[in-house]
Amino acid sequence: MLVCTGEWTVLSLGRLEKKLTALRRRGESVGSISIAGIQHLDTAGALVLHRLRSSLSAQGKLPAVISENRDYLNLLEQVAANSGDGIPAAPRRPGPVIDFLNTLGKTIVTHVREGKDLLGFFGHFLVTCANLPRKPRSVRLTALIYHMEQTGLAAVPIVALLSFLIGLVIAYMGAQLLVQFGANIYVVNLVEISILRELGVLMTSIVVAGRSGSSFTAEIGAMQANEEVDAMRSMGLDPMTLLVMPRVAALFIMLPALVFLSDVMAIFGGSVASMSSMDLNFSAFALRFQQTANLNNLFVGMIKAPFFAVIIGVVGCFKGFQATGSADSVGRLTTESVVESIFLVIVLDALFAIFFMQLGV
Repeated sequence: MLVCTGEWTVLSLGRLEKKLTALRRRGESVGSISIAGIQHLDTAGALVLHRLRSSLSAQGKLPAVISENRDYLNLLEQVAANSGDGIPAAPRRPGPVIDFLNTLGKTIVTHVREGKDLLGFFGHFLVTCANLPRKPRSVRLTALIYHMEQTGLAAVPIVALLSFLIGLVIAYMGAQLLVQFGANIYVVNLVEISILRELGVLMTSIVVAGRSGSSFTAEIGAMQANEEVDAMRSMGLDPMTLLVMPRVAALFIMLPALVFLSDVMAIFGGSVASMSSMDLNFSAFALRFQQTANLNNLFVGMIKAPFFAVIIGVVGCFKGFQATGSADSVGRLTTESVVESIFLVIVLDALFAIFFMQLGV
C-alpha cells in the first residue's frame, strides 16, 4: 500500500514531482493507495494522483484508492473521467447523411423564424399605416418627395433602356420563329401580351429590387450599425414612421409609373425589331397593335405593381433593421434583401397568374 500525506495542491507540485519521479524509477507496483493523510487536494493534485495510479498499475489494473473523504474520491473520479490520460478525445464527426439532415433542418428552422419575424414587421407596418390618418403631421413630405426622386426619377434611364432591349429581343426572336409559318404579323400580339401582362411589371420590379430595395437595406443598416435608430427611439421617435413609411410610400407611388414607362419602351423596342426584321413600318405596327391590344393585359400588369412595391420596400427595410455593428452584416443583409425580394415578387406573380386565370381575365 502506498500512503499519501500532506498538501496535494498546485503550490506543492514541485515537491511532489521529485518524490513521484523517484517512486516511478523503482518500478514498484502497488495494490492500493491511501489518501487518508492528504490534508488538501485540488484539481491539479488530483490529476497528479491519477497519473501516479496509471504509472503504478499492475497488469492494466489501477490501484484502489482508499479514503474516508468522499469529496476527494469524487474529485479524483471527475479528473479521471475527463483527463483522457492527457490526450483529448477527437470529436466524433457525423456521417454525410446526418450532416446533410442537420444542415437542412437548421436552414429550415432559420427561414421559418425569419419568415415569422418578417410577417410581424409587416403587421407593424400595416398598423402604422392605419394610424396615419389620426396623426397626419407624422407624415414627412420632404422625405417622401426625396425618396420618390431616388426610387422613381433616378431609375428612369436604366428601366427605359432594359425595357427597350427586352422588347427588341422578344420581337426579334418571335419574328424569327413565326416567319417559318407565315405568321410573322402575330409578333405584335406576342409583344403585347408578354410585355403588358407579365414581363413589363416583373422586370421593372426586379430592377427596382436590386436598385432601391438594396439601398433601403444599406441605408437603414448603416443607421442601425451607428446606433442612430436607437437614438431615435430614445428621443421618442418611431423609426417605422420616419424611416420605413416614406420609403415604402415612395415606391408604392413610383413603381406603377415605372411599369407604365417600361411597357411603352418595350413596345417601342418591339416596333424597332419588327421594322428591321420583317420590313414592318412603324405605322403598320401601331395599327396592328391598336387592333389586337387588350386593356385587360395592361390592367393585370398595372395592378401587380403596388403589391410588388410593398414587398420590395418592406423586405428592404426589414433587412436593414437586422444589421449589427459590423460592415459585414450590412453587406450580407443587402444581398439577402435583393434575393428575398426577387423571390417573393416571383412567387406573388405566380399567385396573381393563377388568380386571374381563375377569373378568366
